[in-house]
Amino acid sequence: MVLKKKVLKKKKVSHRAKLGVKNLKRRVIIKTKIQAQRDDNQTLLSKEYTNREIGWLYFNFRVLHEAHDTRNPLLERVKFLSISSSNLDEFIMKRVGRVKKQLAYGITTRTSDGLTPTQQRLGIRKNVLEMIKEQAALFKTLKMELSNEKIYLLKWSELTVVEKEHVREFYLKNVFPVLTPLSVDPGHPFPFISNLSTSLGVTLKHPDHEEKLFARVKVPKVFPQWILLESEVGENKYVSLIDVIIANIKDLFPLMEVLGAMPFRLTRNADLDSNEDDSEDLLEKIEEEIRQRRFAEVVRLEHGPKPDPWMLKFLMDELELSDEDVYEHPGLLDYTDLNIIYEVNRSDLKYKPYAPVTPLVFGDETQSLFATIKLQDQLIHHPYESFRSTVERFVKEASIDPKVLAIKMTLYRTGDNSPFVKALIRAAEEGKQVVCLVELKARFDEERNIYWAQALENAGVHVVYGVVGLKTHAKTTLVVRQENEGLKCYAHIGTGNYNSGTSRFYSDYGLLTANDTITQELVEFFHFLTGRSLKNNYQNLLIAPINMFQKFKSMIERETANARQGKPAQIIAKFNSMEENEITLKLYEASQVGVSIDLIVRGFCCLRPGVSGQSENIRVISIIGRFLEHSRLFYFRNGNENPLDGDFFIGSADWMHRNLHGRVEAIVPIFDRQLKEKLWQTLELCLTDDRQSWLMQPDGRYKKRDSSESGVQHKLMQIAKHSIIAVEEG
Repeated sequence: MVLKKKVLKKKKVSHRAKLGVKNLKRRVIIKTKIQAQRDDNQTLLSKEYTNREIGWLYFNFRVLHEAHDTRNPLLERVKFLSISSSNLDEFIMKRVGRVKKQLAYGITTRTSDGLTPTQQRLGIRKNVLEMIKEQAALFKTLKMELSNEKIYLLKWSELTVVEKEHVREFYLKNVFPVLTPLSVDPGHPFPFISNLSTSLGVTLKHPDHEEKLFARVKVPKVFPQWILLESEVGENKYVSLIDVIIANIKDLFPLMEVLGAMPFRLTRNADLDSNEDDSEDLLEKIEEEIRQRRFAEVVRLEHGPKPDPWMLKFLMDELELSDEDVYEHPGLLDYTDLNIIYEVNRSDLKYKPYAPVTPLVFGDETQSLFATIKLQDQLIHHPYESFRSTVERFVKEASIDPKVLAIKMTLYRTGDNSPFVKALIRAAEEGKQVVCLVELKARFDEERNIYWAQALENAGVHVVYGVVGLKTHAKTTLVVRQENEGLKCYAHIGTGNYNSGTSRFYSDYGLLTANDTITQELVEFFHFLTGRSLKNNYQNLLIAPINMFQKFKSMIERETANARQGKPAQIIAKFNSMEENEITLKLYEASQVGVSIDLIVRGFCCLRPGVSGQSENIRVISIIGRFLEHSRLFYFRNGNENPLDGDFFIGSADWMHRNLHGRVEAIVPIFDRQLKEKLWQTLELCLTDDRQSWLMQPDGRYKKRDSSESGVQHKLMQIAKHSIIAVEEG
């Protein structure tokens, strides 16, 4: 407790320090402008790698394309625009802060693709400006299309006199009392502005003085950002809350002259330095980091069109920002506010509802789920197959089964009102041995995970916070059950989080198994997580950072050797992102001797496919659609004529340096031939898709493959629906 008090006391610093502003930063920025011009004239295109940051922005352009695609229902297109905005916010918070920090420290080291921090910053800004422009143009188009469907997004100036009277009445009764104007003068310092909050900057003048004054009004999030108006049946009219406040801004400053009001928004750095080794208590350390993030350095200022130059300069000076940190929006500042428009009751403008199916073997809830798993391994594909009646049921049934002695589980992002936490608490109350690793360092989920960790501890669950220096990203559950022949272990190993909410729109795989060769190694894995086990000779599981990296390299080398010997040689891998350099070089070697390599990478990929003499035999595709492609699948032909005789794996890791070296990950082999067929079908559908897939070009850009009306996700829904071994969830 003494340490905690010290830390909190230390945080009582000046307002400028709270904002994370460093006096040195602006000097460094000015200094690097000259270097930026030099670097821009000598763009280095690495033959081996593309840039991670630019690659991520290309991914978000692919998401934004879904909002353009008129084959998608109109409100779903609005939702994709919102998603692209949310994605961009997260990117700026996590990645731009890191680049700015490198510039502030004078770091000039080039990344693997050959770019300096200055070049990266310029490339990021160029693409972000293009994205903002595209979002604004798209919003204009969507507004017109929505109006054709009698869904109107209006400005204050577009309201009728009667509508203005009604809205003003609502404003005065509800909004006005909540607003807090904060002026800046010698007696009122520049106010703290929270991350991603929208504000109005107001330029004022006292009637007796010529000096301009600044005031900030926070746009409250307690109200919808689009106010629903009274309208005729079949119509939905909305007006922007920001517009309403601006139109009535004089009410906040009686007798003062209001010269103008400009909406603006700040983004703060979420990439904070952390050293767990210096902390005696990891929980306290994470709680302190959450507090630090609130006051972190500002990395972006967004503002509306045609800004007042005086106000913009005032904000930049107060926040110590350069021109490169400032972005003008011709459209909205925050398209995530459009989520309320998606909630309009117009099913004809949305995807047809999809109910996940329950595999027939799990259809009878009176039959023990453990008996089913013991009979045969089960591979579940979410969201096509039900998460609730398989994975949730597995943990819930374990919590109340009197034969179950112990439950061990890892939780990374489990969401609100988690049925898994409830089941673990119930199990502890039943007297079972319950262990849960709650990863406190899951970015932006730290507070929720701290809450769940404390709730579990209070119920008697043994809670551990992870392995020092590593983030535990594995998705694993182990159940130990007393049976007639002795103890029997059951396990779930998956590609996605134990999160009931995201399971309905994230595409993931999970294996339920009682195979002793797997479960016994999982017992050792949990000993590693909770104790100090140094076991490093896993024969079946691929565990990072213990043996996974070497196993992947050796399997790629094996395919290379097979190709040289004229044997069938093939690699297919599906995951979220790729930037592990050694794996990339191994894949290049394999490609050069004829190994067929297909990578299905949803996000950024730093490998360059199709480069002459290097990667002609490597193809990279990205699939974007209704569901977020999140599963990690790996296939190695291993010299077999029949592809189903090859080696299949699923698990939690991408081919990224952080996953293979800086996280705890678990990947499991698939032995059952029927389950291999299921995975092979998914991989084939992905590779032959010509509706939702994008083909990566050697320069890192992507071309859409969209000659068909039906994509891989639609086909997988149809396969699940028409399966004779499944029943619809109800």
